[in-house]
Amino acid sequence: MSARRSKLRIIADILRVVESEGEANISRARLTKYLGELESKGFLERIADEREVKFRVTRKGQEFLREFRRIEQLTEAFGIEL
Repeated sequence: MSARRSKLRIIADILRVVESEGEANISRARLTKYLGELESKGFLERIADEREVKFRVTRKGQEFLREFRRIEQLTEAFGIEL
């Protein structure tokens, strides 16, 4: 059985996916909720035109990812699962 992802891990995964224009392993309903939260906190910027809505990771979102990666490295070095 796989472990559930923490909220921090989900946020980092979404930001990484937005940066790479990939796909997130998350339900559409949860993704919509998280996108709204990340936009309201200034981690994402919404870019919309007549056909589609896209998101861009802001400087604040990039800073979060950089710090999250540091925390990941630290916890891995001590054998702690994040």
